[in-house]
Amino acid sequence: MCGLTGFIDFARHTAEDVLRERAGAMSETLRHRGPDDDGVWVDADAGVAMGFRRLSIIDLSDMGHQPMVSSSGRYVIVFNGEVYNFRELRDALAPAGARFTGSSDTEVILEAIQAWGLEAAVRRFVGMFAIALWDREERTLHLVRDRIGVKPLYWGRQGNLLLFGSELKALRAHPDWRPEIDRDALVAYFRHAYVPAPFSIYRGIGKLMPGTIVSIGPDGTDQTTTYWSLAAQLEAGGADPLDATEDEAADRLDQLLRESVELRMVSDVPLGAFLSGGIDSSTVVAQMQALSPQPVKTFTIGFEDDTFNEAKDAKRVAEHLGTDHTELYVRPGEAQDIIPSLSEWYDEPFADASQIPTALVSELARRDVTVSLSGDGGDELFGGYDRYVQGRDIWARIHAIPAPARPVVGALMRTIPVGAWNTILSLVPAHLTPGQKGRTMHWLAGNLMSGNFNELFHRLVSIWDAPETLVLGAREAKSPVWDGERQGDTVERMMYLDSVTYLPDDILAKLDRASMAFSLEARDPLLDHRLFDFAWRLPVDYRVRGDKGKWLLRQVLGRYVPPELTERPKQGFSLPIGDWLRGPLRGWAEDLLSETRLAEDGMLNPAAVGTAWKGLLKGNSATDARIWSVLMFQAWRARW
Repeated sequence: MCGLTGFIDFARHTAEDVLRERAGAMSETLRHRGPDDDGVWVDADAGVAMGFRRLSIIDLSDMGHQPMVSSSGRYVIVFNGEVYNFRELRDALAPAGARFTGSSDTEVILEAIQAWGLEAAVRRFVGMFAIALWDREERTLHLVRDRIGVKPLYWGRQGNLLLFGSELKALRAHPDWRPEIDRDALVAYFRHAYVPAPFSIYRGIGKLMPGTIVSIGPDGTDQTTTYWSLAAQLEAGGADPLDATEDEAADRLDQLLRESVELRMVSDVPLGAFLSGGIDSSTVVAQMQALSPQPVKTFTIGFEDDTFNEAKDAKRVAEHLGTDHTELYVRPGEAQDIIPSLSEWYDEPFADASQIPTALVSELARRDVTVSLSGDGGDELFGGYDRYVQGRDIWARIHAIPAPARPVVGALMRTIPVGAWNTILSLVPAHLTPGQKGRTMHWLAGNLMSGNFNELFHRLVSIWDAPETLVLGAREAKSPVWDGERQGDTVERMMYLDSVTYLPDDILAKLDRASMAFSLEARDPLLDHRLFDFAWRLPVDYRVRGDKGKWLLRQVLGRYVPPELTERPKQGFSLPIGDWLRGPLRGWAEDLLSETRLAEDGMLNPAAVGTAWKGLLKGNSATDARIWSVLMFQAWRARW
C-alpha cells in the first residue's frame, strides 16, 4: 500500500529541478501512506513529474523502488495497491522472454503491459490498484483504477495543469493549486455523507471511476475506457445463471473464498485480520486460520456500553477458531479524541461515523502487523443490509396502490402535520407503529410520490432528504449510475446500486483513509472480482432468503463456526454520536454550528442547520447523522 501523485504541466516551460521539487513536495504529503521509501521521476520536455511514497509489503529490497521504469525504457509507473496474482502472471510472461531483476508485483505489472498492452494486462490483474503509467513513446499518461474501487485516485485540471494523486492533499501541495468548492457536489455530500464519484469536493477535480482507464494525450485531450463494469457482470450473470444445488453452490463459494483469502495472505511483512464476530469478518478469519499453520492474529475494538460492543462476540469466534486475538476496550473519551484528526485523514468531507472505530482498530492492528484483512463487501455482494428487505417490502406495498393514486395518497398524508400523526398513532398499540411516528409517515408519503425505484432507493439511503435546501445556491450533482432504472428483482437492484456507489465511495474510502493514517495495508478478500462474477449468477434466494441476507455465505461459515456464535442482529460500527453531541462534544459542535459562523461562511442555510440541531438536542435520533455531516464539513473547511 502506497501513495502516488504527479502532474503534467502542458505549458512545458518549467525547469527539471523545479518539476522534481514540486513532485517531491506533493508526495511528501502522502508520507503516512508510505513511510518506507520515496521517489520522484520527471520528463522535463513533456512537463511530466511523478512522485511516490512506499509502504514495503512485497519485495522489501530496493528492487521494489518506485517510480519504476520498464525494462524496455518505454513505460514509467507509480502504483498503489497489490496485484495478488503477480506470480502467476510472472510465470506466464517468462516464456515470452521477460526477465526480472526483483520479486515485486510492480515489475510484473510493467512487463505485462509491455507484453500484452495496457487494457489486456489490466484485465488479467487480480487485486486492488490505482496506477499512473507514463508512456514515453506516445507521450501519454494513463490513469487506471481497480474494478471495485478499493484504491482511490483523484485527477483533474487547473489551467495548464493536469494533477493526480491518491489523496487530495497531494494535489493541494502544488503551488499553482487554486481550489474552488463545488457546491453541487456538496449537496450530494449532504445526501450521502460522502462525495459520490465521479465528483470531488472541488470543482474540476474528480475521482476516477472504478474499472476504468483514462488516457491523456500530448495535446491534453482525454479518453476513457471501461475495462470492467458490474452492469456487464449482471447481464452476463442473467444470461448464464448458476445451475447448482444449494450444497454445490456452497462448495463452490467455499473454494472461491479459500482461493481469494490465500492470495491475500501473500506478504513479506506480518499479517493479521480485523474481527468483529459478524458473518463477513468471521468468514475471512475462518478461511485464514484454515490456511495458516500458526494462529492468525486478529484484532477487535470494544466499548463498555453493550449497545455498541462487538468485542464479546468477536472473542467467542476467536476462541473457537484458535486465533491469536487482541482486543482493546475504548472509553468514550478515547474515541472522541480521534475526532480532531478526521478532517486531516479524510481530506474531503466524509461523515460516516464508523470512521472512528475503523481508525481505532487500524491503530490497534498496526502495533503488531503491517497488513490486515477485512470483511468489507459481504453486505453488498450477498445482500446483508436490512434496507434490502425493507426496500423490497416498501416497494411491494407501493405497487399495491394503483399508480395514478400514489401521488394523491402521498400528498394527503403530507397534509397531516407531524404532531397530528403523533397524536393519531398514539392511539394505536406501540408495537404496530413506527418509532418516529409522524416523521416516518411523512417519509412514507414521500416514497409514495417517488417516480421510480431508483428514486425510492435514493430516499432510503439519504441522510438529508432535501439537501438542496441546506446548501445555498446549488443543485445536487448526481452520479450517472442513478440515471435510468435497471429492471429485475428489487433486492438485486438495491445491491447493484450500493455496489457501485456506497461500497467504493463510503465503505472502501473509509477503510483506505483509516488504515493508511497508520501506515497499515487493508485487504478485502470478499471483493475479488471473481466472487462478484460468481455471486451475480446465483438465484436471488441464495443470497436473500425471506427476511435474512447472506444465506449462502452463512452456509459456508457454518462449516467453520457454529451459527450460534455469529447469528445476531446486524450491528456494524455504530456509536452514540447523538449522546456525545448533547454531552461532552456540545461546546465543540455549537462553535462549528453557530449561526454567525454559518452566515459569514455563506455556504449553508443557518435556519436548516439550526432546526436539525434543535431536533438533536430534543433527542430526535433522525437528526444525529444530519448534524454529524454538517460538523464534518465545517471541521473539514476549518482545516483545509
